[in-house]
Amino acid sequence: MSVSTAAATQTICAPLPVLGRDVTVPLVTGGEVGYAALDYAASAPALQRVWDDVAAYAPYYGSVHRGAGYLSQLSTDLFENARRTVAEFLDCRADDQLVFTRSTTDSLNLLAAALPADCQVFVFETEHHASLLPWKDARVTYLDAPRTPRQAVATLESALAGRAPHGPALVCVTGASNVTGELWPVRELAAAAHAHGARIVLDAAQLAPHHPVSVRDLDVDWIAFSGHKLYAPFGSGVLAGRADWLRAAEPYLAGGGASRKVTRRQDGGVDVEWHEGAARHEAGSPNVIGAYSIASACKALTEAGFDTLVAREQYLVEKVRTGLADVPEVRILSLFGDDAPRVGVISFVVDGWNSSHFAAALSAEYGIGVRDGLFCAHPLLRTLLGSDPQSQGECGAPEAAPGEKSLNAIRVSFGAGTPDEHVDRFVTAVRELVTEGATWTYRTEDGRCVPAV
Repeated sequence: MSVSTAAATQTICAPLPVLGRDVTVPLVTGGEVGYAALDYAASAPALQRVWDDVAAYAPYYGSVHRGAGYLSQLSTDLFENARRTVAEFLDCRADDQLVFTRSTTDSLNLLAAALPADCQVFVFETEHHASLLPWKDARVTYLDAPRTPRQAVATLESALAGRAPHGPALVCVTGASNVTGELWPVRELAAAAHAHGARIVLDAAQLAPHHPVSVRDLDVDWIAFSGHKLYAPFGSGVLAGRADWLRAAEPYLAGGGASRKVTRRQDGGVDVEWHEGAARHEAGSPNVIGAYSIASACKALTEAGFDTLVAREQYLVEKVRTGLADVPEVRILSLFGDDAPRVGVISFVVDGWNSSHFAAALSAEYGIGVRDGLFCAHPLLRTLLGSDPQSQGECGAPEAAPGEKSLNAIRVSFGAGTPDEHVDRFVTAVRELVTEGATWTYRTEDGRCVPAV
């Protein structure tokens, strides 16, 4: 979807209120400016609605599934109602299971621990490390980066066709890239997986905050995402989907809550009967505030209307991409090309600048927070950047390996809480830094590029 006409922009809604919108930060050049938070892909600010809901509940906080007291009963109801709200947000199937975890990373490691014996996993090298790395105990096939959505489907089909005809298999794929923002053909990849007897898990960390996600419509077997990407930064995540593998697996964590019955044996050991539902993988005291905050965010996004939110975000995406395209020294990174649909995540490099230096100048001289580096997607960035060296500038890449100082990029990301002014200031700042240079000097300190004092 593209929104570019004057008539269309008049219908774009105001950003959703988020915490931090009135925060000011100092500039090295003097004075202060309102902070432009353009690093949503790392952690989005909390929605004001989420903060207010959590604050209203906080005095009533109690142990979940543990007590007979009023606050414990209330907290348990809140926790289980949150589970139902999130399942509805994801359009889960009636027999799906939703487990609250700590994050997308935790969710995918939980699923990895629940894989059946001799399971084969297929994952593209373009994945975030949370999706790329958990499968160490399985037989893993890493797939080369595709250059079109059609090629992604064809690559997966070819790989699945060559696997052993029997035995479990799992495909892991992102919904939206945390580097390029490009949307992946999830529905088509799910169809390919199922046609070859495999299951599929969707990493929706960057998709769920920007687009409606339906487990049924996409026909995925599991979905994982994090609260801190979904405007609910209270340390909780979600894994939702098929119950059978989770039910058959040993608990992800052994402890209270996961166990239904524990008895001593005559030989001195213990026998354990584990729960079969979500509690099987939610040992310990559940993070009720984290779960409640995710449910609150789901309600807020649903009530705001994804059609409206998507339209406004695409307006901002077009504004950023058009502004960057007007600066010849800027190269936007992409797998699928300029016409690929995408969310508000854009990565780029600037000729003559090391990305760490450029990001530091955006922060110190303009009050703009972006991300630089490899974004926990090292194989993808190496594919996109190739071997073209960046100018070292005054600062090197943070935590770079020897001989890889050029391998870092800049990422700008935004969402439902981003004001137009933040995007406008970013585009202006990029243009001024490229044409006029930084007004301050910078140095490397503890692996980071910082203003020189």
